[in-house]
Formats: sequence, C-alpha cells, structure tokens
Amino acid sequence: METILEVNNIVKQFGGFTALSGVNVKVHKGERLGLIGPNGSGKTTLINCISGAFTDYEGAIHFNGQDISKLKAHERTKRGIARSFQIPRPFSSMTVMENLLVPFAFVGGKDGPEQQEEAMAILRGMGLADKAFVQSNQLSQVELRKMELARAMAAKPKLLISDEAMAGLSGNEIDEVLEILFGLNKLGITIIMIEHIMQAVMKFSERIICLDAGKIICEGTPETIVKNPEVQRAYLGD
Repeated sequence: METILEVNNIVKQFGGFTALSGVNVKVHKGERLGLIGPNGSGKTTLINCISGAFTDYEGAIHFNGQDISKLKAHERTKRGIARSFQIPRPFSSMTVMENLLVPFAFVGGKDGPEQQEEAMAILRGMGLADKAFVQSNQLSQVELRKMELARAMAAKPKLLISDEAMAGLSGNEIDEVLEILFGLNKLGITIIMIEHIMQAVMKFSERIICLDAGKIICEGTPETIVKNPEVQRAYLGD
C-alpha cells in the first residue's frame, strides 16, 4: 500500500514536559485511521505537529514523499492536508456560502460563479445546500460541524484530519456525520479521525492507534484494539 503520511520519531516538549516521545506513524493512501487515547495522551499535540500548528519538534514528517517538517500550517494546507476543528470557528456574521468561499480564496483556483458552483457542490454533499445563504450563527450544532467539514473540503485535501467532529451530538447526528466521512473516503480522501466516542471510531476506522502519555501503546484493527488490556487500562478505564 502507498504511504501518504509518515511521522518519524516525533518528540514534542513543552518546557520540561514531554508531550510526544518518539512517535512513529505511517498512514496509507485512502486509509481510514482512528486516533484514540485519554485526555493528555498526546493526540492533539500529534495532529498539531502533522497539520503544522507546531513546527518546533524533533523528528520528521513526510507527506506524499516530501519532507514537510518545517512548513507552516498554510503551506501544508496547500500541499493537501486539511483539518476540521472540534469547536467550529465560523465567521458568524457571514452566510454559510461566504464562510466556504474564504478557504476557496485561500487555496486559489477558480473565481466567481465557478467557485460558487464548486462550493455549492460541497454543501450538497454535506446536506447543507438549503442553508447556503443562511447566516452561520443560525445553524444548529450538527450543521456547524458539517460546515466545518465543508470548509476543510474547500481546500481540496488529500488528507483530512477530523478532530472530534461528533462531540456533543446525538446518535442520529453522529450517524449523519459518519455517512459524510464515509462518502469523502470513497472519493479517495485519506481520513484521520480523532474521537472520544468509541462506537463511532470503531465503526469508521480500518485501523486504530492508541496513545497514552505521549507514546503509542497499541495499534491494529478495531477488534484488536478493544480487546487489548493496555488500551482497556489507559482509555476504557477497565
């Protein structure tokens, strides 16, 4: 299988605290990878290193065979790495369409009507076409999460990092978001899912990595992970 992302021996420290200690991860093109672990395990720090929010770490990160270790976040976005955030960050005074056109303008490409057509196609895929010209502060929680995913997709990513897109949602709303993520993966987009809702991670992921105290303690299929005693101790509280 072709490797799209390779994280090599990443060490990240905050003062005297080591948040990541020699983490190695390979992600295959088109894969659905789950990233789990208790609070403080290093999940967010790892995706901050991958997305470029942090660049002051030891080790190297390669994307599509190229070293991106020192690239800033916006440069990695242009290479094809997009991230949706746990807490949506819309421009509340803008419509949904206007929010979506911001990342379109950032990555460049078509202007005017063609850009709006592409944006509308993304919104249709998210089930938000009827909300295109609604102000974003009028959206429900699940609609905001969908818009956050839509904004990530406007960057035309090869790799999408979904950061707790389902936190606080109902069962039916979680299923809606999962359906969207499965659909994006079928389009060939590699997805890393960071999520505390274990049922969603198990349903979505082909492979799961579990972090604890800045180290990978287990990786494998969902079936392997859920039976692993180290995971049960660290994450499931068993």
